[in-house]
Amino acid sequence: MSDATFTLRSPMPVSADELYAWHGRPLAFQRLQPPWEHVEQTASHGAFGTDGHRVEMRTALFGPVTAAWVAELYDFQPGRQFQDRQVKGPFAFWNHTHRCIPDGPNASFLEDHITYRVPLGSVGSAFGGGMVGRRLGAMFAYRHAVTASDLRRHNLYRDRPRLTVAITGSRGLVGSDLVPFLLTGGHRVVRLVSGSTTPKFDDGTKWVKWNPSGPLDPAALDGVDAVIHLAGDNVASGRWNEEKKQKIRESRTVPTRHLATAIAALPAASRPKAFVCASAVGFYGSRGDEVLTEDSAAGEGYFPDVCKEWEEATHPARDAGVRTANMRIGVVLSPRDGALGKQLPAFRAGAGAVLGSGTQWVPWVTIGDLVGALHHCLMTESVSGPVNGCSPNPVTNREFTKALGAVLRRPAVLRLPRVALRLMFGGIADDGLLASLRTSPKKLLDTGLAFDHSELPRALRFLLGR
Repeated sequence: MSDATFTLRSPMPVSADELYAWHGRPLAFQRLQPPWEHVEQTASHGAFGTDGHRVEMRTALFGPVTAAWVAELYDFQPGRQFQDRQVKGPFAFWNHTHRCIPDGPNASFLEDHITYRVPLGSVGSAFGGGMVGRRLGAMFAYRHAVTASDLRRHNLYRDRPRLTVAITGSRGLVGSDLVPFLLTGGHRVVRLVSGSTTPKFDDGTKWVKWNPSGPLDPAALDGVDAVIHLAGDNVASGRWNEEKKQKIRESRTVPTRHLATAIAALPAASRPKAFVCASAVGFYGSRGDEVLTEDSAAGEGYFPDVCKEWEEATHPARDAGVRTANMRIGVVLSPRDGALGKQLPAFRAGAGAVLGSGTQWVPWVTIGDLVGALHHCLMTESVSGPVNGCSPNPVTNREFTKALGAVLRRPAVLRLPRVALRLMFGGIADDGLLASLRTSPKKLLDTGLAFDHSELPRALRFLLGR
């Protein structure tokens, strides 16, 4: 039985040397994993650029079935190529050549060429060969798009020094994408973590213990150029009873105040130059069809009050002269978790439903564009104060339901009335699922951020490998 091959070549906005260097930085492998593939790196041995460097991972085959995969990297030709081969894994044979092809001083091509053989000989080829080819096509289209986008974003600031950035919530939905993005751009990351501070393998970051409910020793921020604060209780986890609502409030206001106070306590010359703190579009409350920019007033009710207190908790840093941005984050789209991840099982089963009347506006943003927005706030000195972290084109819940059903090729004709949502989810039904937030990222657009995905159907196809 002959081996199969797959090749994809795409233009990149940097030199071949910089393209090669990007691949050699910590967590580049993790940065390239499509969110629908459920690949987890479990170990790393040796150093990139040294023959015999190994990466160990677990990868989903189909459904809950996973397999161990060990890849050995070799044939390193700096600025030009490297290869990896399967030592252990699901294929009968796998060899992958990564080529960085020069195209002038500031441009290149990335070419991935794979030779592989599916298991079980001709039977495996007959039943699984086509599926493998399609899966590789979707996977590498995603990888090339992410690589080009990341290089473009970092290249905007190629003449600026790389930063040391302290991040809370680095293991959450957004932080898990942000950390590899920053590392592959040449920045350094300090993780402020609660719980275990022992990583599974050396991920190129520094892990520092912190207690979110107590004061932070300012010494933890020594040498830090900027702070990104993402930590907070998951609003979509659990029913919104009074205990949950208090936990949501305290998990946002208390750690933020401690962090801002620690920043302000440092000598002026040693303070971080930027503090980017998560907030939420819930600041505005449910406002029907009103277009909401950063200049719009706060809404009324529980969640707008939480967001106001959350943002006010950053004031010690702001008042000490640290540039402070409050990222009012919308509905973050990623199949790994969050709103989209939680909806996928129902939609894939053909049980997708319009929520309430379906006329409420959904302020969505892809995980990649949110990471780009956080980076933009980090690096753009003119950005401070409230920043709407959402797509330029919000949609109604009815439009969202229709688009997701169409991308998955499943019917989505059911409807969950308001009363049912309140019984099922409590307060989050009104403050989250049914709130109408037609937000506009005016400040991001006015300061030059280019979104990769501003139209929902295209964004969903990209995120879901369709």
